Amino acid sequence: MEKYLEKAKTILIEYGPNVLYALGLLIVGLFLIKKVVNFTKKIMSSRKVDTTLQNFLTNIISIGLKLLLIVAVISKLGIDTTAIAAALAAAGLGVGLALQGALSNLAGGVLIIVFKPFKIGDLVDAHDEIGIVKDINIFTTQIVTPDNKRVIIPNGTLANSNIVNYSAEGKLRVDLTIGVGYNEDIKETKKVLLDVLKHHNKVLEDPQPSVDVEALADSSVNFAVRPWCMVEDYWNVYFGITENCKLALDKAGIEIPYPHSVEIHKQD
Repeated sequence: MEKYLEKAKTILIEYGPNVLYALGLLIVGLFLIKKVVNFTKKIMSSRKVDTTLQNFLTNIISIGLKLLLIVAVISKLGIDTTAIAAALAAAGLGVGLALQGALSNLAGGVLIIVFKPFKIGDLVDAHDEIGIVKDINIFTTQIVTPDNKRVIIPNGTLANSNIVNYSAEGKLRVDLTIGVGYNEDIKETKKVLLDVLKHHNKVLEDPQPSVDVEALADSSVNFAVRPWCMVEDYWNVYFGITENCKLALDKAGIEIPYPHSVEIHKQD
């Protein structure tokens, strides 16, 4: 018994201080990490950083600092950490190679959340899809198309493609082309079309709507009809103005030409 007690005493004297030091380092380290994470989150909140990005970044900081703390604690116990560091590096490399696509989407999500090329509720044309932004996550962005289909686009792809934000300026111009016959009076036609624009309750007065001759086509004189509206009224104005122009031109007796087929009969 005296032999074992003596051996235990020797071990305690030799390793005790290191164990106590490592334990103290662990407790103090966890306390400081918690303070750093809370401080970082407080700064991001004060600068109105997106909540999703806040949670992601604070988790990354917390995990990274805790890994460093664990390595430091193990080192203070007298254990060689070279092999552990090499294993962590190899594991990180393997995970990085396996998650190349996910990391690309992650980077794209961070860029979108930080630089805000669009926000939830905006009407956008992104990656050949037009719709309202429904949700922005770290890895994907969801938009709802006019026919109520939900499209999920990877952020990596989205961040590297052209994005048209129709809502950014608050107002949109509706571009319509209306053709009339060559025999019709241009001034009268412009007056009829402008009256249609001015009497639509969703068409804005500023900027002013316009009607101009756009082209002398093969069988018609084409007019560029350009009303302005708020973003949320775009389709209402687009379809409403198209219908009202047809009705107004019919009422004014102005012909809208249409293609005619010509049949040639060969005589024997």
